[in-house]
This record gives sequence, C-alpha cells and structure tokens, in this order.
Amino acid sequence: MKLSHQLKAAFSSVVLSICMLASPLSSDACTNIIVGKKASADGSVICTYNCDGFGFSGSLKFTPAGAHEKGEKIAIRAFGSGGIKGYVDQVDYTYGVMGYINEHQLSIVETTFGGREELQNREGILDYDSVMHLALERCTTAREAIIVMADLLKEYGYNQTGETITVCDKDEAWIFEVIGKGPGRKGAVWVAVRIPDDCISAHANISRIRDFPQAKKVDKATGYYIVEGECMYSPDVISFAREMGYFKGADSEFSFRDAYCPITFEKVRYADARVWSFFRHHYDTDVMDSYLPYINGEFDKCDHLPLYIKPDKKLSVRDVMNDMRDHYEGTPLDMTADMSAGPWGMPIRPRPMNFTASDGNTYFMERPIGTQQSGFTLVSQLRGWLPDAVGGIMYFNCDDASMVAYVPVFCGANEVPEAFRSENNPHNEFNWKGAFWMNNLVSNMIYPRYSMMIGDLKQAQKELEDYYEEDLAKVTSEVADMTSRDRTAYLTSKSAGYTSRMMTRWDELFRFIAVKYNDQIVKNTKDGQFIGGYTTPGYNAVFNDAISEYTGDRYRAKTETSAGDANAQTSAL
Repeated sequence: MKLSHQLKAAFSSVVLSICMLASPLSSDACTNIIVGKKASADGSVICTYNCDGFGFSGSLKFTPAGAHEKGEKIAIRAFGSGGIKGYVDQVDYTYGVMGYINEHQLSIVETTFGGREELQNREGILDYDSVMHLALERCTTAREAIIVMADLLKEYGYNQTGETITVCDKDEAWIFEVIGKGPGRKGAVWVAVRIPDDCISAHANISRIRDFPQAKKVDKATGYYIVEGECMYSPDVISFAREMGYFKGADSEFSFRDAYCPITFEKVRYADARVWSFFRHHYDTDVMDSYLPYINGEFDKCDHLPLYIKPDKKLSVRDVMNDMRDHYEGTPLDMTADMSAGPWGMPIRPRPMNFTASDGNTYFMERPIGTQQSGFTLVSQLRGWLPDAVGGIMYFNCDDASMVAYVPVFCGANEVPEAFRSENNPHNEFNWKGAFWMNNLVSNMIYPRYSMMIGDLKQAQKELEDYYEEDLAKVTSEVADMTSRDRTAYLTSKSAGYTSRMMTRWDELFRFIAVKYNDQIVKNTKDGQFIGGYTTPGYNAVFNDAISEYTGDRYRAKTETSAGDANAQTSAL
C-alpha cells in the first residue's frame, strides 16, 4: 500500500479532538463568524475560528502541494488514540494548505453541535477534521468542497457527532451541517446553505440551519438536491428524520436543527448566546434584545435566532477580530459587571460551568466568544481581486483571542513561522519559542487582575495590529511583478517576520507588566517608562459592596478617619 507522505504528518495530529462538544454542558467548544463579501468593508469574504478546549496547545501545520502516484492511500488516524481508522484513496494532485486555508483562498473551519448521540457511528473512517483537510487539499471553491466532503463521508463513513462547518472561498460563504446515521449505517445526512453576500452569520456549538430552500428533484451529476447558488442537501435528510421519528410534518415544514439538534436552555445559553452577542454588535440593539427570551430559555416566546442578518454597517477585518474577543460587554450578560467577576472585573470564569451553592441551588457560568481555553484563534480574509498567494491571509495566534494580537500568515507562504510550529508548542512543557506559551505567560498573569492590567495588553495588541494593517497595504504592490517563486519566498519571509515581531513585543509586555504590577501596586509610568511612585488601586465598588454585605461589621473601620487618610495609612503599611 502506497501512503501519501504529505498527509502522514497532517493527519497524525489529533489536537482538534478537544473541540468536540461532548455534552450540552461541556465547556470545550468553538466559535465561527462569517462575513459575506458585500457585508465587508473591502469586499473580502471573512471567516473566523476560536478552537476552544482545555489541555492542548495550538499550532500550525503546512502541507505542500504535490502530484501523487496512482494507487496511493492516505492513513486516517483516530481522534485521541491516534490509531489508524482506515485508508482513503489519494487523488492525482493536492493543493498546499496552511492550517485552515489553502493556496486558492479556500478556508474551512468548524464548530461541533453534538446533536442526537444515537446517530454517532464510531466505525466510520472520517472525522470532521480529516474531511475538512481532505477538502482543502482537493478543492478550489466552497461549492466544490461541500460536494467533496459529502462524497467522502458517503464513501468512507463519518464517525463523530453533529458538526457545523464554515466553507468560504474568495466569492462565497456557506454553512454545511452534517450528522451521522448511527451504528452500522455509513454516510451522513446534511444540508448546506449559502450566506447571502450582503449578510453576516455565526455559529457556536448548536445547529443553526432550520428551514432551507428545497429542490424538486435530485441533481443527476452529484446525486444531491441543489438549489443553485442557495442550498445543497443530501437526498435523505428529511426521509431519514421521518424514519427515526424525529419529524412528522410536510417536507416544507422540515427544520434540520429541530430534527437533529433539539434545543435546550444549556445549548442556547452556552452557544447561541455568542451568536446573539455578535449580531448585537452590528444591528439595532433593541431588535436584537427582543431575542433575549430565547437566550433566557423562554422558548414559548421565541425559539431561534436568524441564520444571518444584514449588518447596519459593513465590517472591517479589525471589527471581526474584536468580535472574537467578546465577553458580552454592554449587554445584560456582561461578564465584567457584577461581583462574580471578582475584585478586578475579570471576564474569565473557572470551570466547571455549573456549581452548587451552600443553599443547594445549582448555578451556571456564562460562556462568551473570547475564552481562556482557546488553543488557537484565526481570522481568514479572502480577497478575490488579488492573486491568490497574497489575497488570502490567515490572521493567526495561539491562546485566547481576547489576549493575543492577530498575526498575518499568507496562504502563499510555504513554511510555518517558528513560533507557530507544533514542536515549539508542546502541551505539557513550557517553551519560550512557542507562541502558545508566550501568550499564556502574559494572559494568565493578567486574568486575576484584569481591569488593572488589561490596558497595557490592549495597547500592545493595537500597536501590533495597526502595524500589520499598515504594512500589508505595501505588500500587495511589492509582490505585483515578482515571479511565482520569488513571491512565495517573500510571503513566507513576511509571515515569519510578522510572527517574530509579535513574539518580541509580547516578551517586552511580559517583562513590563511583571515590574509595573509587582506586589499588587501599580507603578507610575509615562510613555512606557517608569517615572517613580505608585498607586494602590484597591477593589472595585461592586466587589467592595459585596464584601460589606457578606461580612457585616467584621471589617468595618472603628475610627472616623476620612477615606483619604485611610488610604494613606494603608499605603504606608
């Protein structure tokens, strides 16, 4: 048996297994945002990915393009164990892939919705990660990728739970939802819907497609139903739901979500609330707040969000980066606004997601888009008016999107920047060369004193992203007259240089905040330089009031000392 040497490495990694949503209460989950080309400020198609899950470190892998011998096979390895599940026939030629974008500006990312557990067929060969990478290596457009993924799952079987996959090229954005058919039944049922060019969408671990356009007959060339330019779906997506007792109405009333991923409060609050908050950034807030009954589990009043909306203003790639850092700020779900955020307004919550108080009641924690357990985060920008090599950019970094700067990596690069390589980001050993560990060094210092320290990180974040935005404008003209070979070398070098700049700036940031905030004080600075003296910030008002309410007179001052004098005395101590 001939094995494709190019894919051995790509499929040996199983880090994305932790992105699966094991149960409705699991905190291991992911987020995707989608922006159509007429909804973006510059005409690009944009999609994003926070790959969330504890216990793994993010990194990038590159698979070069190449021709393959007849009869080659690809070994598909199992999630977790890494054992070989089976083999897939190789194609004659595969395209270069950098992480989740290929050389033709095709980008594919995902979130897991789980759905009906009885539909998982563990005997299938393919999981979502392997089928996504196969499509990236074989396809140039989103529509082609959807058909290729569907064909692969039909031929080789699907072994995981329900999945929502974002499939974008430089012209179109699609959402592809798929779930298996259960033990002993190879293949999957699925539906794919195109997001209108002037709209935005998102998904986060709950099925998002309800009703969809339906065709009158199967397309003879593919064997699937196709509503040209709008929708594609498997021929049995409705009949299988009927067979399993998930649906009884007329075909026109069919909802993929309701059949294959029935909603619960936990699914909606931990998942669709993230979509709601994203939409709220870019639409009338009063209108979006009318969906709060749904977010609060009052499904008799409202039982869904729209699949997509037309934003009130076109989104820039920087807007989308900031959307990936959301903690519900300014909404009724704001994670910084009450005493659960601690003394310094921390929008991070420990796990598990649920806890039981001494009164015997069970409570839950909010689950935002920006979260500490992200292994990596990315924003793919696909620019159809430019040559593919420079048109496709994957802004990437390891760790929480809230706490990192997005670094441009060109789809035309042919080498992973050093700080993003897997060997420099081992999950159980700190490494100064790894972006995951450099970023976590800073973020885990800031989390406990968030409101006190986050300003310095935001300044460094903005400084880097401003620089990248300005420099990227020059790159397009610089590569215009280069040969293909020279362009590849140049874009590879630029990607490495951008990454190195980030690592240097974050090392400086770590050393700066270690000194500035030493021993719970804040040393005075001006223009990044220490100027002598310090302040003692104390707790915020919400937390001070909570202490007063909880402890009564225990800490009540016994003198009539003024507040200013009391602070001065405390500082002297």
